[in-house]
Amino acid sequence: MNIHAKKSLGQNFLKSKSALTAMIKAGEISAGDTVLEIGPGKGALTEKLLETGAKVIAVEKDDRLIEVLEEKFADQMQNGAFHLVHADILDVDLSVLGLKNHNFKLIANIPYYITGLIFRKFLEGNVQPTKLVMMVQKEIADRIVARNEKESLLSLSVKAYGTPKKVLKVEKENFSPQPKVDSAILLVDKISKDFF
Repeated sequence: MNIHAKKSLGQNFLKSKSALTAMIKAGEISAGDTVLEIGPGKGALTEKLLETGAKVIAVEKDDRLIEVLEEKFADQMQNGAFHLVHADILDVDLSVLGLKNHNFKLIANIPYYITGLIFRKFLEGNVQPTKLVMMVQKEIADRIVARNEKESLLSLSVKAYGTPKKVLKVEKENFSPQPKVDSAILLVDKISKDFF
């Protein structure tokens, strides 16, 4: 089934194997980990996550992709390694997914227009991941890791909850359809509310 990206959902499917590998490496994903993946799309990152032996909970909003993912990962769903939730991540109660504070890692290639909302939900909320690895606009990643006059409110709020690090620049050619801007993999590590 040939599924085209939906502009209304801000979809850009990642095609770069090296970027996918870099995301897994940044999250230090290993067997026994629980990973929350936001917007699995066609399952390219999901596949890599499952190869590590981690348990993956994926939340996908686009109803067209649910069937694709159910078919692709039927075996993993059956053996309990993969759990697919059809919902908007911004509306999901994380405790319903069995996620508790600091018992999971968040890995996501998300639509850029919800970047700030994702940070707010997962950094300020009561259910924080131990690590957050996200594909974001390069400019946003640069701003978040900045330690100068380029620091923004978003940058300061991310640093209030963890340690951000830009892992890798990902050129726009690595996505389908190609966005107008380059991206970057951003890691937020040592997530905690102890800074307050």
